[in-house]
Parts: sequence; C-alpha cells; structure tokens
Amino acid sequence: MAVKNRFAEMHDEITAWRRDLHENPEILFDTHRTAGLVAEKLRAFGCDEVTDGIGRTGVVGVIRGRSNNSGRVIGLRADMDALPIEEKTGKPYASKTPGAMHACGHDGHTAMLLGAARYLAETRNFDGTAVVIFQPAEEGGGGGKEMCDDGLMTRWGIQEVYGMHNWPGMPAGSFHIRPGAFFAATDQLDIRFEGKGGHAAKPHDTVDTTVMAAHAVTALQTIASRNADPVEQIVVSVTSFQTSSTAFNVIPQSVHLRGTVRTLSPAMRDLAERRVREICEGVAATFGGRAEVDYQRGYPVMANHEAETAFAAEVARAVAGDCGEAPLVMGGEDFAFMLEERPGAYILVGNGDTAMVHHPEYDFNDEAIPAGCSWWAELVERRMPAA
Repeated sequence: MAVKNRFAEMHDEITAWRRDLHENPEILFDTHRTAGLVAEKLRAFGCDEVTDGIGRTGVVGVIRGRSNNSGRVIGLRADMDALPIEEKTGKPYASKTPGAMHACGHDGHTAMLLGAARYLAETRNFDGTAVVIFQPAEEGGGGGKEMCDDGLMTRWGIQEVYGMHNWPGMPAGSFHIRPGAFFAATDQLDIRFEGKGGHAAKPHDTVDTTVMAAHAVTALQTIASRNADPVEQIVVSVTSFQTSSTAFNVIPQSVHLRGTVRTLSPAMRDLAERRVREICEGVAATFGGRAEVDYQRGYPVMANHEAETAFAAEVARAVAGDCGEAPLVMGGEDFAFMLEERPGAYILVGNGDTAMVHHPEYDFNDEAIPAGCSWWAELVERRMPAA
C-alpha cells in the first residue's frame, strides 16, 4: 500500500483548510476560531459525537466503525495552537494576526487529522471506535494535561493514543520514530540573587550580586559536565540575566536569572533540580548573599511505548515504504501527559527542506498532507480491521 487515493483527491481541499488556519493563528487556549472550525467540520463529516470545551478549548470527535466486535477505542491527537512569533514567510496566506504565527506546523497537524476524520467517517472500514482529539495549548500551556484532567481517556474509553509532528530536514512525507524516551522533560528556572547594592567605585562596601550570578551561570554548566553520567542527555541553559539597576556605576541589589533544564530520565531530572538549588545557594553564600531558587517542573519526558511504536512504524512503512529511526529531541512535547495515561506512540513526518520549527520563516509543507492523512487512517484500519 502507499498513500490512499482518497487523500490525493482531497489534497487541494485539505491544503485550503490548512492555509486558512495558518492565516488565522491563535495562541495557547485562545483557540476559539480554530476549535469552532474543527467542530463544525467534524459535524459536517458525520461524526457520531462532537464535544467541545474539553481542556478549556479542546475538541473531541467520535467515529464508530461498521462494527464493534473488537471493543477497541483508539485516540488520534493533533495540536491546534500557534506561537507568539511575527511571521516572515511572505506567503500569500501569511498570518493576519500581528505577533502570532503557525511556526510549528500545528495548522498542518490539525488539517491532516481533519482529513483523516472525514475519510474514516465516510468509509467506516474498521471494527471499533476512533476518537479524534484536537488539543489547544501545546506550546507551553499544557493543554494535553488539561484534556486528560477533564477525563479525556476515561470519558471516551480510549485504550491507545497516537500523535504526529512534522519535522523539517526529513524528506516530505517520510516517517521516523523511536521507542522509549523521545522528547525531553522541560523544566524552568527562576533564580533571584540578593546582596547589597552600592557604588561601583566602592565594591568593598557591597555584596555584589552580578559577580554571584556570573559565577552561578558558569557553575550550573558543571551539572552536565561533572554531575551527570556522560552517557545521559541533559541541557542546562540560562537564557535571561536581569539586574535591578542598569546604570554603569551601580552594583545592583539583586539579579534575576531565568532558564531551562532538559532531561530524558526521572533520575536525571531529580539530580538536576537538586544540583541547581545546591549550586545557586552555595555560590550566593560564598559571596555573602542569598539565592531564591524557583524550580518549576514542566512537561515530563515523552516516552513512546514499545509495542505501539513497532505498530506505528509498521503503518508508516505501509504508507511510505520505510520508517527511519528518529533522533532524540531535547525539546518538550505535552503529548507526554497522554502517553502517561495510555500506551501509544508519537511519530515524525518529514517536512522537507524548510526552515526549522519556531522560526519566523517556517511553513508547513503541504506536500506532506497525503502521507500524514494516510498514516492516521491506516493506523485505525490496521489496528481495528473490519470484521
């Protein structure tokens, strides 16, 4: 098998949906237009149930197969939200919303799952139930957790769940996956150093927070180089350094650091949090000041389940002829919350030679649409073959 003919026929229409979404991006949970459009289309396709307001602005559609002897219920998830980035693509369908754009391809994910939902509602060539999940706030808002907290898995009896993300640099329509840890846990650092400000000409009368914070930034890098096992993956990045004074002749009373920690195992996550606190508090004490460390745990490690990963790869090979090994990704993905509740897998579909995601010149490659739609549809038909 290859790409399903129906998606070749629908390609232009799905592309039009995608470009409309691209032109009208919405951020975090404010996906009201997008969710409304999704719900409207699912109802028009003839889905058996369409429910909105799950996880604040999420949408869930239910499509029952011709029979239900298997009793299987499979969840298929796409994300809907955009990013707070000013678009620089110059495309005719570029964002009409200042300061917002679909810089991660969630417009493409939503359009592809809509295309698959239409096909599945038309054909119903499976034995069981497909639940299509359209999630808000993947980009830092934890919309996946909000949907799970709203009873997504239990309310619809979902037994397995699958997700997909486009990936620039891989041939358009190709697939890549890996079992186990795939995307990193994403934690946030918020650190304040307090000392004694004063005149820069009299440093002996101060407790210099700039020196404190500078030493801490350097020392934090030893978590990766001297505390972590060298075969483990960890990233500690300080991304913001703000002083309470910007005058050239003032030693500031306080310095505020912000940053992120990325890890791929619970043990490494615990180690990182402990060492961040110890290093910052120890450095501050060494210079006669103090540090307040707010370590906020964000998305957990997104880990694919072994059997479901093998099945997802089998479906990808049926669609594209091959399925490569995906790289470890130190970015975060809140599909992790769904994979903590149910077995499943997350796959990458190639976006071709485009700008990387989260870049102002990025655009989803519409040539990937038939392959992505086919993977969703074949996953349902192969996992729940018609009786």
